[in-house]
Amino acid sequence: MKKNKVYINKIEKFLPNNPINNDDIESYLGEINQQKSKARALILKNNGIKTRYYALEKGGKSTHTNSEIAVLAINKLFDENFTNKDIELLALGTSSSDQLIPAHAQMVQGLLKNCELEAITPEGTCNSGMLALKYAFMSVALGEVKNAIAGGSEKLSSWMLAKNFKEESDKVLELKNKPYIAFEREFLRWMLSDGAAVALLQNEPNQNKISLEINWVDVISYSNELPTCLYSGGINDGSGQLIPWRDLTKNEINENSVMTLSQDVRLLSENIIKYGAKALKRVVEKYNFSTQELNYFLPHMSSEFFRDKIAEESENVGCAIPKKIWFTNLTKVGNVGSASAYLMLEELFNSGKLKKGQKILVMSPESARFSYAYVMLTVV
Repeated sequence: MKKNKVYINKIEKFLPNNPINNDDIESYLGEINQQKSKARALILKNNGIKTRYYALEKGGKSTHTNSEIAVLAINKLFDENFTNKDIELLALGTSSSDQLIPAHAQMVQGLLKNCELEAITPEGTCNSGMLALKYAFMSVALGEVKNAIAGGSEKLSSWMLAKNFKEESDKVLELKNKPYIAFEREFLRWMLSDGAAVALLQNEPNQNKISLEINWVDVISYSNELPTCLYSGGINDGSGQLIPWRDLTKNEINENSVMTLSQDVRLLSENIIKYGAKALKRVVEKYNFSTQELNYFLPHMSSEFFRDKIAEESENVGCAIPKKIWFTNLTKVGNVGSASAYLMLEELFNSGKLKKGQKILVMSPESARFSYAYVMLTVV
């Protein structure tokens, strides 16, 4: 089957309000049990994040919905050559939809009030944004549409408000010796951020400026091998399966903080890097390329703690990636889930650094049930 070439011709972002530094986080999210966190400094030291963005005022009052955040990013894509009436496909990932039903993309389309179009929201966490990219890529490649907007958006801050958490034990001493313990619920409070980033995909490249040709998008899940790691809306039954919220009583939901995010730290520490390297080796062999040929590597990391471990494990599987080509912005924007990979790509694309012929590899891991997305792009 003949496929069209697909190009990213524009990438835009929206980060709500002003950047928030580490000392101000609790003035937005609140204090759990009216006590300042004793673990915050250690957690932030491990993850390396200096600023993040919240769609909140101090005190926790919301300033934007997730749908509004997405719309504000999408509106930046429009100009005299591509208007909001020209969209043929809208594919948006998120892990923090404003509601359970309807789907996020349909809610965003409702706010755009532009035209009838195909709208889809893949379910998931970080890789929901990459699944949206793959759906958009395939749709343009197959000629079903001539253009598509793909992206990710998150409103994670409201999930992290103190009112949503039951009392958690203080684990400062464990944190000093076991950094992975920081990846439990309290870690997520100091890591997650709000924002959106979106890309315009078309079947023709830009004429007077660079485009990114999408060579391939590869997504692999290891849910057949590994149990649940990151979850919300259920209780882990001890075997890796979840008892869903709808099967619990209201008291059980409240007593177990069921609607907050939880993470199995042991599973994360044992598997996230190992399986990411396994997935990297898989795409290197599948698409027959060498990591030494890359000009840029954009890894979505939840924490700077992972940087050296990713490099080491990649080298162990014979796919070493030179550190000089790594490009990240975690420390500035925080972990924005489904938007994180797009936010790195947006900054690089609009930096003026890219030159025709350069190769970019994007990596996006998802720890919820361990899946990985890799995207290869060529500057044209």
